Amino acid sequence: MTASQTTPDGRDPRFFGHPRGLATLFLTEFWERWGYYGMRSLLILFMKAPEGDGGLGFDQSKASSIYGLYTAIVYMVALPGGWIADRLLGQRRAVLYGAFIMTAGYLLLVVPGLTAFYCGLLLVIAGTGLLKPNISTIVGQLYAQGDKRRDAGFSIFYMGINMGAFFAPLACGLIARSYSWRAGMAVAGLGMLLGVGQFIYGTKLLGKSGAEPVAATAEERARMWKQLWMALGVVAFLLAGTIALNLFGGPNVTAEAVNRIAGGGLLLLTIGFFAWLFLGPKWNAEERQRLVAIAILFVAACLFWSVFEQAGSTLNVFAAEKTDNRIFGWDYPPSWLQAMNGFFIWTLAPVFALLWIKLRSREPGNAAKFSWGLLFAGLGFLVLVPPAMSLGAGVRVSPLWLTATYLLHTFGELCLSPVGLSAITKLAPERVAGLMMGLWFLSISIGNYIGGRVSGVYETLPLPNLFGVVGITAIVAAAALALLVPRVNRLGGAR
Repeated sequence: MTASQTTPDGRDPRFFGHPRGLATLFLTEFWERWGYYGMRSLLILFMKAPEGDGGLGFDQSKASSIYGLYTAIVYMVALPGGWIADRLLGQRRAVLYGAFIMTAGYLLLVVPGLTAFYCGLLLVIAGTGLLKPNISTIVGQLYAQGDKRRDAGFSIFYMGINMGAFFAPLACGLIARSYSWRAGMAVAGLGMLLGVGQFIYGTKLLGKSGAEPVAATAEERARMWKQLWMALGVVAFLLAGTIALNLFGGPNVTAEAVNRIAGGGLLLLTIGFFAWLFLGPKWNAEERQRLVAIAILFVAACLFWSVFEQAGSTLNVFAAEKTDNRIFGWDYPPSWLQAMNGFFIWTLAPVFALLWIKLRSREPGNAAKFSWGLLFAGLGFLVLVPPAMSLGAGVRVSPLWLTATYLLHTFGELCLSPVGLSAITKLAPERVAGLMMGLWFLSISIGNYIGGRVSGVYETLPLPNLFGVVGITAIVAAAALALLVPRVNRLGGAR
């Protein structure tokens, strides 16, 4: 940025006072979220729909297991995706390659057959691992250290990407209702294709942000490529073995069994990563304190996402089976209620961005914002306890109950998610910036896994009990984190 491009107070006026590359990034994420939320709004309903209606005919337990496993892994792979970008590709190329792979995955979901369905999910997972952590890292690189616009910039970025989360369920749900489930999936894929083109066109606005990986010798890079190909070979072998067992008469590997194994793998991955983080690299005292702050925020984020991410599973099924989805006598797709969170983010993100700026020195620190996020998430589930208690044979409740839940969850998300992204870019040591952004998405992975397990008891546990336990757990966690706020502030997590 040259002096002629700034105002007297140092602002870049080309994109709401922020670097213009921010426009490229949030438009790319607009289409990425279009694909993800468009497909997510249909996924569990598509799996539960009878085969005669174009669905897969899975029961609640199997559909929830696959949904939880998919949404967990789709964020878990952000960890190796961040490493690949840091060490081998650079964030910019990682985002581009990830977008291409995701597009292929969404379009493969249109093809009939379980093989195409599972392969499509695998491609979406792989592409997301390359794109999600690294595009957020590039956003952070647009700002110099100490730039006070960073939190506001992440909130604007968050507003832009959630426009996709708002429009996609409306478009995909309507097409799925009017034509077929797979036609709805196709709409998600076409949106992702537009995202690829937009990113290629707008790359010139990013300057040097994310252009190159961390400097390494040719020998180091060759060794890392070898490690990557070996890891991919192990993954391919495990996938091929699982498919062979199911196709050629071996022991049946059920979705529920894979889900349990994945849960153990997630736990071991998390413990192993933090053990390496604190025992492996040589950090100075300030870096080590910041890593402790990140660890505390990580646990809080896992709990938040385990509540919030039930929107696509527990709450989506509640919308389809227990909610009166009619307006002026017309039955609208239950997936439309999935758009409420995107709508509230879209409209309220500027308010929160302005709030953080106006508060200035009185702005709460990261841990305090996370505590508020957990509180709102818990209240969102407690709101559903009264309507759940009123349910009976043939009784459906007003969609305003779910609307209130999504509003409260949006308050919580705006207190936690963009703030968390910003906190990682500020607290993480520069040499592992992409890897630490992958750690943030690992928290979402764990949350999605837990949320999927909770959704699996939707038909066996009374709904008032289910909603009440989830809500109270989040509120207790919010109170515990509030007690730790001074400690996190001293460790460097307040701003």
